Amino acid sequence: MATPSPGHSITYRVAAPASFSASTDLAAVIADHGAALTALDVIESTRSELVVDVSCDTRGPDHAQEIEQALAALDGVDVRKSSDRTFLLHLGGKLESTPTVTLKNRDDLSRAYTPGVARVCQAIAENPEDARRLTIKRNTVAVVTDGSAVLGLGNIGPEASMPVMEGKAVLFKQFADVDAWPVALDTQDTEEIIAVCKAIAPAYGGINLEDISAPRCFEIEARLRDELDIPVFHDDQHGTAIVTLAALTNALKVVEKQLSDVRIVVSGAGAAGHAIVKLLLAAGAHDVVVCGRSGALTSAQEHADPHRAWLAQHTNPRGVTGSLKEAVVGADVFIGVSAPDLLDEADIAAMAEGSIVFAMSNPDPEVDPAAASRHAAVIATGRSDYPNQINNVLAFPGFFRGLLDAHCHDITDEMLRVAAEAIAETIADDELNAGHIIPSVFDPRVATNVAEAVAGVARQEAGSAEGSADTDDAARRNGRTAAPTSAEAAR
Repeated sequence: MATPSPGHSITYRVAAPASFSASTDLAAVIADHGAALTALDVIESTRSELVVDVSCDTRGPDHAQEIEQALAALDGVDVRKSSDRTFLLHLGGKLESTPTVTLKNRDDLSRAYTPGVARVCQAIAENPEDARRLTIKRNTVAVVTDGSAVLGLGNIGPEASMPVMEGKAVLFKQFADVDAWPVALDTQDTEEIIAVCKAIAPAYGGINLEDISAPRCFEIEARLRDELDIPVFHDDQHGTAIVTLAALTNALKVVEKQLSDVRIVVSGAGAAGHAIVKLLLAAGAHDVVVCGRSGALTSAQEHADPHRAWLAQHTNPRGVTGSLKEAVVGADVFIGVSAPDLLDEADIAAMAEGSIVFAMSNPDPEVDPAAASRHAAVIATGRSDYPNQINNVLAFPGFFRGLLDAHCHDITDEMLRVAAEAIAETIADDELNAGHIIPSVFDPRVATNVAEAVAGVARQEAGSAEGSADTDDAARRNGRTAAPTSAEAAR
């Protein structure tokens, strides 16, 4: 049975007879029906009646209805309304546009808009690169989706995907002070998506592709990286890969094994699996077996999908064949980015001593974590209600912060690798244990560490540091205006 979750939090506005036990009677109903009481607030009180807001976490809509009926069954109790707190949080969306300047008088207006703004426009026309300094481009990312592969929901379309995209934008701002905006496209045509992204690129410092189904996502990302001068990041691929490598780096320390020596089985040959494998190989892994729906991929097979063909050619050096269950026998590491309930306790017991299991399918993992924990040394999932949550929010905010700070034009494997290293090193060696291999998403050091690592590589690969970017971005985050360059002052 599922446990009560904040994602299904309900507030019941209840009118009850005024009595000493009124509140405790309401709380008892919540407890008796297996919900988790989170708040009980008296809204109105008269000599004869109490109006109380009862808030609790439930297991879902059916459970919430069951509790409402139980409350209404109490003598003299009237449930006036019930409110789903998750829906309330989304009313009107989760974002707003807020100016960074104030217009107090005509002089301010003349500088922010006409006629003064024309001088800034002319400067950018003369040197388009100045848009990175003089417009929102310097700190803004487009979160682009077609709604075709929303996590756990599938192809639900652009409108239905917006709450997820808004949430992504909130995370960018909350964790790394990156301004992000959802761009939900009413097309699933590869060429149209590429064309739209190219058309809107002048306004953004980077593009984060989100929830676009494979294999289209591979071509879209590759083409945009080739054809744009701003970084393009597919979080479902590379964000997942970064955090997976970070978690594996620390898990291997716990079990005292080396990445170059272990046998790794990856379940899932889609976007996430492909990116994870590429990054693992770049980081030094040698023995990786990838399993799709039909079992282990081998170089002897024919693969119409070029991405599966790449995986088959660059993995499985021992020529392992057969099903996923057969492939995990004797393996040191299992990484799942596929589907629920593919493995059972016996499969984990058949893995090597000191095994590591990352079952990341959401909301239901590839193997029950409780069952796996009876045999594996380290367990991680994609869920927040188990230890060691592998969550992309550890990667993408800081990653883009670093890209923007370095005025980066492209993304390389080395940036992905150092981002993973920065996340892993946020936890000191003396803090590591089987239940703590990955930092909390609320650890303020994570985004900063990732940003610094990525920016450092970006500048090194560019061949020179852009000092003005450092000055400008530091000034912006401190709420100051950077001094103009001599050329700007002369304009």
